[in-house]
Amino acid sequence: MYRDAGYDFLAVTDHFRAEYGFPVTDTRELRTAAFTTLIGAELHAPRTEAGPSWHIVAVGLPLDFQPPAPEETGPELARRARAAGAFVGMAHPAASLLTAVDAESLDAAHSVEVYNALADRENRGDSWHLTDVLLNRGHRLTAYAADDAHLQPQDPPPCAAWVQVRSESLEPDALLAALIAGHFYSSTGPELYDVRIDGDLVRVQCSAAVKVLLSGGAPGAQVAQGSGLTDCTLPLAMFRGKHCRVTVEDAAGGRAWTNPIHLPVEPVS
Repeated sequence: MYRDAGYDFLAVTDHFRAEYGFPVTDTRELRTAAFTTLIGAELHAPRTEAGPSWHIVAVGLPLDFQPPAPEETGPELARRARAAGAFVGMAHPAASLLTAVDAESLDAAHSVEVYNALADRENRGDSWHLTDVLLNRGHRLTAYAADDAHLQPQDPPPCAAWVQVRSESLEPDALLAALIAGHFYSSTGPELYDVRIDGDLVRVQCSAAVKVLLSGGAPGAQVAQGSGLTDCTLPLAMFRGKHCRVTVEDAAGGRAWTNPIHLPVEPVS
């Protein structure tokens, strides 16, 4: 399905729970010269302020990753996954009603799932607000989008959200290294061709858009709107000493997001 849709790689992250036998699904037989897979799971352990268990995405796990000990907490399980070499993501924070206290305790996370297509069915797909709070508190996190496809009849269609990774090859280790390094952007449709900072401006080149938005660590935003926008510049001054991101929206409502960009107080000449 995903290969036919043009995807280059996929991570199957089945629920790592006792009732399913704590699976780390081996997808290596699906790998070809033009398509590959990353090994992972969605980890669970107690507990968050609102719910009985954490939801933690871990991509790049060893196949023999051990189940959580009875007393192991979510943050401890995430640390163990990161120590095993995995890219660790804070899954659907809005859908899980994570608080800032919860999120700050997950200190092994590389990234926050800022858009989850399955959770969007409940109007809780967008987790940028919590991400901005964490970034403003000094946590250096990236941001990713995901299908969270369960392929149930009531679910949204698959291939709805993804990451576009900059990697020199399709080797799983190279893709994993790029994810950990933050060499990717996220999308539900639009493409980002180039995002470049020049002094106090950011230049964005993208597929046809109706809106290009600069927002982040300060209230407010800089916005360019039009029909078929493919190249624009926006001022950075209001985000100096903070973080910002570029959001591109197309006519169908699809969006693409850069990872957070951390700006010095003064422009770099």
